[in-house]
Amino acid sequence: MMETSCDELDAMISTNPFHNDLYIPLVISCFCFATLCFVTSSITGNYSQVDKLWSITPVVYAWICAVDTRTYVMATLVTVWGIRLSFNFYRRGGYPSNILKFWDGEEDYRWAVLQRGDVMPGKLFKLLKYKVVWVVFNVIFISLYQHLLLLWIVSPSLVAAAYGVSSGCDSNNEVLYSDKLNVLDVVASVGMICFILLEGIADNQQFSFQQEKYRRRNSGEELGKLYEAGFCRNGLFAIVRKPNYASEQMIWITYYLFSVAATNGRNIFNWSSIGFVMLLLLFQGSGWMTELITVQKYPKYADYQQNTPLYLPNFFCLLATKKKLS
Repeated sequence: MMETSCDELDAMISTNPFHNDLYIPLVISCFCFATLCFVTSSITGNYSQVDKLWSITPVVYAWICAVDTRTYVMATLVTVWGIRLSFNFYRRGGYPSNILKFWDGEEDYRWAVLQRGDVMPGKLFKLLKYKVVWVVFNVIFISLYQHLLLLWIVSPSLVAAAYGVSSGCDSNNEVLYSDKLNVLDVVASVGMICFILLEGIADNQQFSFQQEKYRRRNSGEELGKLYEAGFCRNGLFAIVRKPNYASEQMIWITYYLFSVAATNGRNIFNWSSIGFVMLLLLFQGSGWMTELITVQKYPKYADYQQNTPLYLPNFFCLLATKKKLS
């Protein structure tokens, strides 16, 4: 039997998701979660079942892939991300107060908007008001695609794990794999922690704004200049319109760096990069949809769109604003 060379092993891990058997429990878990969400949402009419698991399933996948120091660090960081996101989802009413009724909880308003088929532009969106089309949409996108996405964004763990269980062979005095953390691991760890903190700050600012807005409205108090527009424009939201969404995307781009670190920087690209690309595409679509709904709800939002970018900060505008204030 011919022995696999380092270069051949490197190529297989970087291009083949099925290089080792770890993918089996991951795929099985993913399809079980997707089936559970489809059945539950179909019976209850609450289509936010995937939302309830959004911060949980990546944690499960990351720990399945934990085989060495690097993948344990990765799983720990994903766990921190998951706990924070789960807490934010809980305080917004996403999880039911009675855990036995796990299907309850607040539904994302965007699913109802899509299901009506009368708000979003385009003939394809209008088809979603038909029950058969909505069932197909629930199967393909809401339940299956989103769960595959959640699996794929954690797939750098599978790449790192594949290197972790490899022989760490040496070809021409060049190490293919080392279980010792390197500079890129530190960059990925620090970056991920920073973006988790930024996402947390943005979510707290949004939550505090909405709480105070509704408190004033319910008590009959004057909303004041800060709250009268109806949407948050201060703090991180003065820099970009969706700082929490921007941070979420950066978290998983940064996470991908661990799979590069597992190769000692030999391979910048591998198949797990599809995960964060899929996430970026999802946020482009969901961001566009959210913006369309918001601008219809809040008249002043159009001005906010003109002056504040969606995800990426405009540093020239920031500098101009700073000069005006000084």
